[in-house]
Amino acid sequence: MGLLELFVLAVGLSMDAFAVSVCKGLSVRKAGIKECCIAGLYFGGFQALMPAIGYFLGVQFREYITSIDHWIAFVLLGIIGFNMIRESREKESGSEDVCPKEEHPFAVKSMLLLAVATSIDALAVGITLAFLKVNLAASVSFIGVTTFIISAIGIRIGNIFGMKYKAKAELAGGVILICMGLKILLEHLGILG
Repeated sequence: MGLLELFVLAVGLSMDAFAVSVCKGLSVRKAGIKECCIAGLYFGGFQALMPAIGYFLGVQFREYITSIDHWIAFVLLGIIGFNMIRESREKESGSEDVCPKEEHPFAVKSMLLLAVATSIDALAVGITLAFLKVNLAASVSFIGVTTFIISAIGIRIGNIFGMKYKAKAELAGGVILICMGLKILLEHLGILG
C-alpha cells in the first residue's frame, strides 16, 4: 500500500470523526485550540489504536485465509462504506437530531464513547491491513495524525459553519472506503496493475 492509498484510507476512516467533530463544534460558543486538540487526541488516538488491534487479530488468522484475504478486505470496506453512505442519507433527510445539545460536550465520558464509536470501522480496516502486509507503525501513525488534523478542522468548521457539510463528509468517507475495497479486490484478481 503506497502513501497515496494510505492517505485516501486515512481520510475515509476519519470522516465519522470529522462529522462528530462538526457536532462538537456546534455545541460550544467558541471553539479554540484546546477544544480542537481534545477532539483530535481522542479521535486520532482511537483511529490509530483500533487498526493496530485489528492488525494483530488479522495476523493470527492470516495463514488460514490468505487465499480469500482480498475478498475479506473488499467485503469489510464495502460494508463500512455502505453503512456510512446510508447514515449520511438519513442525516441529510433530517430523520434524527444529528447534533443533540450537551451540557459538557468535551467531558471524558462523552469523548471516550464517541472516539470508540467512530473508530470501530478502523478495527476492521486493521484486519485488512494485516493481509496487505503493511508497515504497521507507519500506517497507524499516519491514520492517527490524519484523523487528528481532520477532527480539529471539524471542530472549527462546526463552530463556524454549522451542519452544512456533516452529511456530505460521511457520504464522501463511505465512497472512499468502497473504492479502496474495490481497488484491493481488483489488484488481487490481476485486473489492476
